Amino acid sequence: MIVTGTNISEIEKLQCRLVKEFEMKDLGALKYFLGIEVSRSKQGIFLSQWKCVLDLLAETGNSAYEPVNTSIEVNHGLTIYPDQVPTNKERYQRLVGKLIYLTYTRPDISYEVSAVSQFMHNPSDRHMGAVNRILAYLKSSPGKGIMFSKHGHLDIMGYTDSDFAGSKLDIKSTSGYVSFVGGNLMTWRSKKHNVVSLSNAEAEYRALHHATIELTWLHILLGELGYGPQKPMVLFCHNTAAIEIANNPVQHDRTKHVELDRNYIKDNLNPGIVEVPYIKSADQLADVTTNAVSGVPFYTFLSKLDMCDIYAPT
Repeated sequence: MIVTGTNISEIEKLQCRLVKEFEMKDLGALKYFLGIEVSRSKQGIFLSQWKCVLDLLAETGNSAYEPVNTSIEVNHGLTIYPDQVPTNKERYQRLVGKLIYLTYTRPDISYEVSAVSQFMHNPSDRHMGAVNRILAYLKSSPGKGIMFSKHGHLDIMGYTDSDFAGSKLDIKSTSGYVSFVGGNLMTWRSKKHNVVSLSNAEAEYRALHHATIELTWLHILLGELGYGPQKPMVLFCHNTAAIEIANNPVQHDRTKHVELDRNYIKDNLNPGIVEVPYIKSADQLADVTTNAVSGVPFYTFLSKLDMCDIYAPT
């Protein structure tokens, strides 16, 4: 159990009560919890799953693989192939399950793990090759994690993106978002849509809806903790059509199929709870949650997400 707060005496009282009711003892400052390692320094608090990554690599014998700079090939086109060669289904499911757990501190593999998890029921050797590519990437930076630092504010902001018809399996789109509280990465998600989007604007608008729900939840959570945001939340989107639909009070027949999404976004835009400004694609941090990004842009995005590796040799 993690106990936290600003009142030391109240924390001590709670701990004494817990010890009386249950077999518990105080382990001191949080260092390790459910596979997540917590490190502290003058720069802030660093979360990683360094040990879990090393244990996974040791289990899979991945030492034979050469480290790679990215975890998936650009335009990978993963799908169900008519002539695919089956692979060990149980091993595939076990590996992907452990990779899903690693995404708790590794947004850099959220899209990739989402992609390979779509083939759990019928994996092939090419799908296993994609999983091995993720493991090879983890080998290049096993200690990568997220840094939380003080930035002097508790503003909420987010980035939302969508990869229109990116799935070769069923031409469904993948949406993703990243959210920040006080300048620190707080939540992220990569998820394939349940239905086929008919246009890029529709796919982006559905992604905008999912991200708005997330920011609203963070807004309510901070309010319950007594730190309600003083400014409107900002949600960056790089699709002008989706932004225009969100801000246009007059709706047309072309938006009826996303009526629920539109009403939810409108209810948050009208009172000034959320603002949706335009951002260039080159600055869209949510891009790493919707498609394969490689090269300099990939590491630029990770830097802006405050991902680093404190265990890397200097």
